[in-house]
Amino acid sequence: MFKKFTPSTDIAGQTPPKSSVQRSIRAAVLQQWKIGPETLEEIWPKKETLIHVKCREHISIYSVQSVPLFFQHFDGPFYPTLRLLHRFPSILPKVGVDRGAIRFLLAGAPMMCPGLTSAGGYLPPSEEALPKGTAVAVHAEGKEHAVGIGITELSTEDMRKLNKDVAVEIVTYLGDDLWALQTL
Repeated sequence: MFKKFTPSTDIAGQTPPKSSVQRSIRAAVLQQWKIGPETLEEIWPKKETLIHVKCREHISIYSVQSVPLFFQHFDGPFYPTLRLLHRFPSILPKVGVDRGAIRFLLAGAPMMCPGLTSAGGYLPPSEEALPKGTAVAVHAEGKEHAVGIGITELSTEDMRKLNKDVAVEIVTYLGDDLWALQTL
């Protein structure tokens, strides 16, 4: 999504949304992410104005004080930026890839099932299974912080059973142009 993103050419405009829209965004973020209202208040204080940055390909980046916090494609789920995910690692559920998949992940390639189900990979236990279409933090074997954010193409149970095909479609990763963008 942000492989070739240049703010000077890809940003169409910046506008503050109405307060009713900001309330609906707050509610959606609380519902989609595993955080409480106090954590959201720490991330995005109510007194701070949210700025909606409209970009090419129907991408919306939301920022507070020129710092990108989260983004959305069309009317899809809200994804935190990697910098925000590093500050609050419990926002999204975690999956892990083995060492062999790291170079592909850092190039923005989709993560395949074998990279998640091998000895170095990690999938949540069966009791905490994730359905298809869930936003996840992708961690690399031996690394503390997430190196990517993606959306599951299969449920975690199907990933274990099939063990082939695309498991997680990557939306942003360490080193892409959104990561390089510290302020808007």
